[in-house]
Amino acid sequence: MTLPPYYSRLAPFEDAFRRGQPILTYHHVGPRRRGVRLKGLYVSPRLFARQMAELRAAGFTTPPYAEVLRADPGQRRQVFLTFDDGFRDVWEHALPALEQVHFQALVFLVADLLGRTNEWQQHAGDVVEPLMDAGQVRDWLAAGHEIGAHTLTHPRLTQLPLPLAREEITASRKKLEDAFGRPVRHFCYPYGDHSAAVRALVEEAGYETACTTEPGINQPDTPPHALKRVTARYPSRNWRTVLAWLRLRRLKPGALCLP
Repeated sequence: MTLPPYYSRLAPFEDAFRRGQPILTYHHVGPRRRGVRLKGLYVSPRLFARQMAELRAAGFTTPPYAEVLRADPGQRRQVFLTFDDGFRDVWEHALPALEQVHFQALVFLVADLLGRTNEWQQHAGDVVEPLMDAGQVRDWLAAGHEIGAHTLTHPRLTQLPLPLAREEITASRKKLEDAFGRPVRHFCYPYGDHSAAVRALVEEAGYETACTTEPGINQPDTPPHALKRVTARYPSRNWRTVLAWLRLRRLKPGALCLP
């Protein structure tokens, strides 16, 4: 079954979600700042709330993240929600929307940059975006959500010498556990960048799971340190999508009103 490259609504994914263990991934939930280069990382608060409400109405639940490979696919409607990097707009906009539908989620934090900004993106010319500080992370945890590690500084792990990669992987876990008094069992590879050697370091560090950026739905035989995810984003606005939407809605010329 061929799935769309991105998630914006449930209908094209519902059957696949019921046949496996889907992980939806987000970065930003908030308005895009002027000059943003990576526009696809942003989902508006309105769209995010609509996506959550749709999943809830369809009977989906969000169990504890450790259940991602333990539940029996097909028996229950489950979805796992992740947020990469720990941007402050997730605390501002996603947290209340999740509370409305009683969903829980996991945020992967860049341990050395809490309360700072997206330095790894600024090096590539992107705009400054603030990250959650320790108090906001505590709010997140108090609301029943989880945290995972996303390294210390967000490097491409395969481009580092193995001792430095080990430090990024291992020290980020310890730093987060020391700061928040919670076990950190889950990891996410920055940029989805991993290799057999990097995966071995993640396993050695004691993480139960690790997320990639490989698209797809997880099955019981999916390697726990190479989990697949489905990226959520706003609907495409290319001409093919516009024309298809017009045909679907059978609108008259001049009545264009995109969803």
